[in-house]
Parts: sequence; structure tokens; C-alpha cells
Amino acid sequence: MDLEVIRFSSGTDSTNGMLLELDRTANAPHAEGYRCKRTFLAYTLEDEYREEKKYGETRIPNGTYKLALRTVGGYNEKYKRRFPDFHVGMLHVTNVPNFEYILIHCGNTDEHTAGCLLVGDSQENNQITKDGFIGKSTQAYKRIYPRIAKALIRGEEVTIKYKTI
Repeated sequence: MDLEVIRFSSGTDSTNGMLLELDRTANAPHAEGYRCKRTFLAYTLEDEYREEKKYGETRIPNGTYKLALRTVGGYNEKYKRRFPDFHVGMLHVTNVPNFEYILIHCGNTDEHTAGCLLVGDSQENNQITKDGFIGKSTQAYKRIYPRIAKALIRGEEVTIKYKTI
């Protein structure tokens, strides 16, 4: 499974984007020579861009990373209680240079992330709302999580590419 985060608006405190799933078997042209179809999964919110990393205030660099299930830690315990019907581990973006424990999770503002990727079903313009805002985050998470987690459980490689346009 291939996922892509398209970052389309960088504000002073946040970055707005979209999470897409790529289907490389489809017949739509792709900018990098692949033929693929992109399916919208959710809006995203991250911390802002910084040339020098500041803990808890910097989005991760553009690049392609593998996802894994993280089954330890505070978020995992919290989400086990919050989503007992389907939670099997946090969606963990791995091997990000100079970052640890980057997760995909619920949240509404840049105050709810420390480099992690927040997902939601609505989004406000971060050029107007300084901190950026995504809404209906739990709704989006509950919709996208099972599909991604199942792919990981089946042993599929799941990648996520972060790209700024």
C-alpha cells in the first residue's frame, strides 16, 4: 500500500495537506512516470516547516517512509481504550532522520502534534487561522485506520510519501 501526503499550505504554526492512497494499477498518468490513481483519505495537519528542527514544533522532512504498528507507549495504551473494537497499534512513520515516534493520530490543531500527522474530515485555511485546524478527526481516523492496519497485519509494505507542492 502506498500513501501520499500532499502539503499544500505552510503557515507560521502549521502545515495543511491531504492524505491520499495511490493505486499504481490504475490507468491514470502519474507525474513520476508511474500510472496510478489517487484516492482522497483525509485532510492532514502537521507542525510548520523549519530549517532547523525544534522539538515538538517541526514537521518531518519530505521523503518516503515505511509505516509500522507501534504497540508500546502512551498513545498506544490510550487508543486501545478509546478504540477497543479495532485498535492493534499506532500507525508509526519509521526511520525519519532526527525524529522519533512519528504517529498518525487524531487531533485538531498544531498543539495536538509534535511532528505527528493529524487526520480529519474538514480543514480551515491556516493562512487565516494562525494555528490551522482540522475537524472531525476521530471520524476520519476511524475510517482510514482499519484499512491501513489490516495491510500491515497482512505483512504488506506500507509506505507514506510526504511531498510539498
